[in-house]
Amino acid sequence: MTITPLSWTELKSLTDFQIDTVNGSTNAQARLRLFGHTEADVRVTLYRDNHAWCPYCQKIWLWLEEKQIPYRIEKVTMFCYGEKEMWYRRKVPSGMLPAIALDGRIITESDDILIALEKVFGALGLSMSDPQVIPVRRLERTLFRAWCEWLCRPASSARQEQSHREQFIEVMAKVEEVLGSTSSAYFLEWFGTADVIFTPYVERMNASLYYYKGYSLREENPRMSDWFDAMESRLTYRGTQSDFHTHAHDLPPQMGGCWENGEPQMLINKAKVDHGDWFGLPDVTYPEPTNSREEALQRVIKHRHNIIRVNPADDRLFDQALRCALTRMMTDQVCTPPPESDLALRYLRDRVSVPRDMSIYAAKRLRESLEKTAALVGDRQSPPLPTRDRRDQDPTNFKD
Repeated sequence: MTITPLSWTELKSLTDFQIDTVNGSTNAQARLRLFGHTEADVRVTLYRDNHAWCPYCQKIWLWLEEKQIPYRIEKVTMFCYGEKEMWYRRKVPSGMLPAIALDGRIITESDDILIALEKVFGALGLSMSDPQVIPVRRLERTLFRAWCEWLCRPASSARQEQSHREQFIEVMAKVEEVLGSTSSAYFLEWFGTADVIFTPYVERMNASLYYYKGYSLREENPRMSDWFDAMESRLTYRGTQSDFHTHAHDLPPQMGGCWENGEPQMLINKAKVDHGDWFGLPDVTYPEPTNSREEALQRVIKHRHNIIRVNPADDRLFDQALRCALTRMMTDQVCTPPPESDLALRYLRDRVSVPRDMSIYAAKRLRESLEKTAALVGDRQSPPLPTRDRRDQDPTNFKD
């Protein structure tokens, strides 16, 4: 038995999800963060990417959130995703991201930004120059290089592919050793700068190696898994955290390409990331919030006019199909969409971005419902996502 889709008014009545973007938990939609202070206390402006895809931006973002430094946010387009805004080029001629304005002084390069922030607001745990932190910083760069060598350079033979894999695993063994040398799950005895530095690229390694190489960083390395669990206990990290689907498809333009190895496990993993089951992925382990569906619904309703407008399908057809998917998500009842709407639903499924649009579990619920609804009328997939750029995701359509 199938039901008719709920109207937008009826759907809106099913969610009361809202967040305090200014003083509440870490979130990607904020333009101002006060943590209970006043605007007069703001000395920092963070310039970060529109999409929340930039790893170095995430590093500064997480640091500011952990320290609860009042700051403003200005969002800018990254080079590899679109044209840089001229207002930003006038402010930062290099166009580099992230940047901050600290008491009106522009600072670029994420490490230089952290050092400058430490001088004014104090360190997060130990400082960037602390003798215990410096070796961890070096290890992060060593792991980064081993990851790039494996992910971003096409192997000329199976032997070379295996060599790249072994080199990465060798460095990961050193990371495991460091994580195991403390009584905490963090890199040092307590959470701090060392963890913030590791966070962005380890998160991206977890996603990209699973998708392109069939290697599960979190499942293969128990101490790294414990570290992720500890990070996910922090609302600050949850607010900046992305998922496998987002990173698998935002990385190729950033990295200049990501190379599949074509092995059986890799193909299985790729299919799960692209088509589901999204709840079976090792990208998050904290319990699903009870309001994840309400969050997803609220975010779609907020941007529904632009979501419908930019979809390649006829507006009226996609409007009905989208309401079918949302009706199913909220009621668990089957709602058959119009014929020929499968491609339109999967077009949106492939472009839900975490955390820009919503949190991980909300995105999983939305993707699941879009896919199950699309499968009722067809198996057509939307065209492959671009890998040279991501101009299919124009941020001007979804500004908060």
